Amino acid sequence: MIIDFHTHTFPEDLAPRAIAKLAASARSLHYLDGTRESLRRSMREAGVDYSILLPVVTRPGQQEEINRIAVETNQCADDTGLLSFGGIHPENEDYRKILRDLAENGVKGIKIHPVFQRVAIDDIRFQRILDCASENGLIVLTHAGYDIGFPGEDYASVERIEKVLDIVKPEKFVLAHMGGWQAWDQVEQRIAGRNVWLDTAFSLLPIQPAPGTVRRPEEDPPLSGAQFLGMVRKHGADRILFGTDSPWSGQKEMIAAIRESGLDAAEQQAVLGGNGAGLLSLS
Repeated sequence: MIIDFHTHTFPEDLAPRAIAKLAASARSLHYLDGTRESLRRSMREAGVDYSILLPVVTRPGQQEEINRIAVETNQCADDTGLLSFGGIHPENEDYRKILRDLAENGVKGIKIHPVFQRVAIDDIRFQRILDCASENGLIVLTHAGYDIGFPGEDYASVERIEKVLDIVKPEKFVLAHMGGWQAWDQVEQRIAGRNVWLDTAFSLLPIQPAPGTVRRPEEDPPLSGAQFLGMVRKHGADRILFGTDSPWSGQKEMIAAIRESGLDAAEQQAVLGGNGAGLLSLS
C-alpha cells in the first residue's frame, strides 16, 4: 500500500485562482491543477492507494464548511482513495467541540499551518488544540520550518516546535517537510528521535520554477540524499511518512526518490505506506 500523507486540492471553481496565486508567491511549478480529479489521475498513474487531503482554515468560521466537506469526502474514501483531515483555526474558542465533533464523525486528524494562520506553533492556543486533539485520538499534522512563500518567518521554527514537544507531549503529531523545511540541520540535532512523525513533503526534489520565473540552483536546495538517509536512520524509519505536498511535487517523482534513497526494502515499505496505514488505523 502507498499512502501520500500530504496533499492539497481546491474546489473546482477556486482551483485556478488559488493555484495561480500560490505558484506566483512561491515561484514554484505546480504538477497538477489543484482539482481532485487531477489528483486521482496522478494516484492511478503513480500507484498511490490513498491521498490525505489537508485543508487549511485561514480564518475563524471557515472550518464549518471545510469540516463538513471532510466528513462527506471520507464517506467515499473506499471508492476515491481520498481521505480528508479536518481544519481548525487557533482563534476558534469552541475548539473542544470542533475537535470532538471531528472525532465522532470519523475524521482521523486535522491540519494546522502556523504561517498561513499567523499564529506561532508554541502559542497557548495551539498548545490547547494539540492537547485536546490527543484527548480525542486525532492526528495533528503541522507545517514545520520555514515557508517558501513567507521567507524568514519563524512561526513554525524548530525551536518553537521543540518547546511544544516539551510542554504538551502530543500523542499523534506529524511534522511536515521532514520536520522543518530548510531547517534540517536543526531537525537532525533537536527533533530526530523524539515522539513525532516526519513527512517527506516538498523536501527531496529540486524545486522547479514556475513558467516565467527564475530559480538559481543554490536557491532553496532540497534535502540531500545523504542527510535524508541519516535523518531516517536516526529518527527511525517507522516514524517517517511519505508525502508529496501535491500539487507542488509529483507523486511518481517522489516515489522514485524514495526508491532511490538508499533505504532498504523494509524501510521503503514502511515509509511509503505501512507507517501511514498504522497511524490512520487502516486495514
